[in-house]
Amino acid sequence: LSRPLREEQLKAWQRLVRVLGHELNNSLAPIKSIAATLGAAMERKPRQPDWEQDLQSGLGIIAARAENLERFLQGYTRLARLPPPQAAPCDLPALLGRAAALEHRLAVELRPGPPVELQADGAQIEHAVINLVKNAVEASLDQHTARVRISWRKAAASVEIWVEDEGAGIAETANLFVPFFTTKPEGSGIGLVLCQQIAENHGGSLELYNRADRTGCIAILRLPLRKA
Repeated sequence: LSRPLREEQLKAWQRLVRVLGHELNNSLAPIKSIAATLGAAMERKPRQPDWEQDLQSGLGIIAARAENLERFLQGYTRLARLPPPQAAPCDLPALLGRAAALEHRLAVELRPGPPVELQADGAQIEHAVINLVKNAVEASLDQHTARVRISWRKAAASVEIWVEDEGAGIAETANLFVPFFTTKPEGSGIGLVLCQQIAENHGGSLELYNRADRTGCIAILRLPLRKA
């Protein structure tokens, strides 16, 4: 029995490495892209009139994402179990703006909405939104006119964050939240599971639907509104 057990242990470690690699890449890829863009701007002669503002903005995004990623990973247990949320006041529109700004492969439209302050773990919520936006963009890349939109709306005791894409839609609806199931060649099958766990740990939920008005998908991240 020892050989099959060792093989299962190896597979478990391989899955764990893929999970951590997936989460690291979600932040490191845009950080690398922004750094390259800033480097090219610095070398340009003459420089653009607003180069200092662009530099400051880009460095701010890099610093904020690196800090949140570090905090997120430090909270993992030995088996990569998601740490309990550390609730604090969180400006939702600002959080969504940061998540949209990280994606450079496709323009992400951030629609205006009401002011919302959550009592939530901002790093975890931002991580979930980044995952949802990343999925939406990847689903839309093959469509030349496709768009990705982020919006939010308040209900009686909750707020809904909508991430809409114009891709091909969901083919495997029954397996959306099955750990390690993926239809992507390089996927880890953990992104949506992690988003769902973050939502549920905050007393919320995550739902995905195929759009009724056209091809594409809608992800709805629902979070409770709690008074400080």
